[in-house]
Amino acid sequence: MPDITMPRLSDTMEDGVVANWLKQVGDTVTRGEVLAEIETDKALMELEAYDDGVLERIIAVVGTRVPIGEPIAVVGDGSGADTTPAPTGAAATAAAAPSPAAPAATAPDGRHKSSPLARKIARELGVDITAVTGTGPGGRVTRHDVETAHTATVSGVPESHTPETPVSAAVDTATVPVAGDYDEIPLTSIQRVSAVRLTESKQHAPHIYLTSAIDVTDLLAFRARINETLAEAGAGKVSVNDLLVKAVAVTLRANPAVNVSFGGDTLLRHRGIHLGVAVATPAGLLVPVIRDADLKPVSAIATETLDKARRARDRKLRAEEMSGGTFTISNLGMYGIEHFTAVINPPECAILAVGAATDELRLDGDDVVSRKILRVTMSADHRAIDGAVAAQFLAQLKDLIEHPLRIVT
Repeated sequence: MPDITMPRLSDTMEDGVVANWLKQVGDTVTRGEVLAEIETDKALMELEAYDDGVLERIIAVVGTRVPIGEPIAVVGDGSGADTTPAPTGAAATAAAAPSPAAPAATAPDGRHKSSPLARKIARELGVDITAVTGTGPGGRVTRHDVETAHTATVSGVPESHTPETPVSAAVDTATVPVAGDYDEIPLTSIQRVSAVRLTESKQHAPHIYLTSAIDVTDLLAFRARINETLAEAGAGKVSVNDLLVKAVAVTLRANPAVNVSFGGDTLLRHRGIHLGVAVATPAGLLVPVIRDADLKPVSAIATETLDKARRARDRKLRAEEMSGGTFTISNLGMYGIEHFTAVINPPECAILAVGAATDELRLDGDDVVSRKILRVTMSADHRAIDGAVAAQFLAQLKDLIEHPLRIVT
């Protein structure tokens, strides 16, 4: 009977969570038919059947986190169908949770059963995988098992510690909140991966920050005229952020030294300008990518951004729609935030943080006038982008935004 295994659905995916089974045990399935929804580090993805047959067994219940390559279901000819109802609620949680007493498993040739990822991490951490208790399907050693064993070794606490005596409490009880004073909320896959990637970004990419105050009075008036024209044509509106996306793309085309990734001994200068637009979702921060933004009119950018932002919030974006970005824009102006710094989204080397436009007094000759001022802060990886290069980029972006007709011509 062929196993249905957790597939790699994105370039950064290490494991996935079974979010929903669309087929039940005993159901007939055909090749290419959607069996389940899988929550990855980037999106909610559909898992298709590999072959025709009958869903005979569901190994991973809803909510189970499964490493890539591990079995989650079995499709066969129907003769081995397990008609036992799948556990739900608390029972499902208990079924999904690893059991510390699971026996270690061995393959037919006598080798210890473990996932490729578990073996890789065991080598990196110096863990003897043959001594690790497996909690995966059939007693297979998973990445979680290896990491738990490593933590236990470092802290001196036995691997089989009880839930009432967590490793962290045994190491430093002063750092653990009093029981009952908090609610434990599991991280989503997006939050888990973001935590790892952004931590790595701050640790490995030396950030430099440059802030520019831009007069957007004329830009706002220009946007109003554009939207009047679009309304007459029955088209959708253009936002300030859409104009900023186009302005950044045009400025990147004039400054290719900013449109780069750091490759160790080399710099990767990207030919295409693919802008990530950070979107807040209930599951965490997602970054849809507007590809070839410099070649698209502002109206097309507006339509595409609106569509991708909506589908990002609904977890309907495909992984490829969030991959391949070369520069990211993060806008918190709608929340009234005037200025902030953003963490670079690796492997990119720069991100632009956009604040809210506020009324400020400025001198116009001998007169004091009120103008709309917007502050943007560029975070750049100093390994790839020198301060002078970043400053030149911001200066040109400021000049372009303050003369908005140039953005669309």
